[in-house]
Amino acid sequence: MTSLTPYDVIGGEQTILSLVDRFYFYMDTLPEAQGIRAVHQPSLGSAKDKLFKFLSGWLGGPNLFIEEFGHPMLRARHLRFAIGESERDQWMLCMNKALAEMTMDPRLKTNIQNALQQLATHMINQEPAC
Repeated sequence: MTSLTPYDVIGGEQTILSLVDRFYFYMDTLPEAQGIRAVHQPSLGSAKDKLFKFLSGWLGGPNLFIEEFGHPMLRARHLRFAIGESERDQWMLCMNKALAEMTMDPRLKTNIQNALQQLATHMINQEPAC
């Protein structure tokens, strides 16, 4: 018997597409997210596609990102961007708002938020300003 993955439990592809769409909606519209929005290209299409593909595999679904781009190597892929605590916090603000709109078990939602917080913290490559 196969056990269900978080991908399966939250609703698979459609839920992840919705999550990514809401995440980038917040990034694009919240004044508090201007810093992280500025790190992205004017069009968010490519970023949406990559985040969807990454989250698909990360949550236990199809490994779309790996199939297309190879190992995520997230920190290495993000080194060209200046990411500090502020950018991490802005990213998480958008993600938490998007997750708040998703219907799922509260414990699973908390686990996903905590794991994404750790991942976002791992992306920090700038020292805090004095």
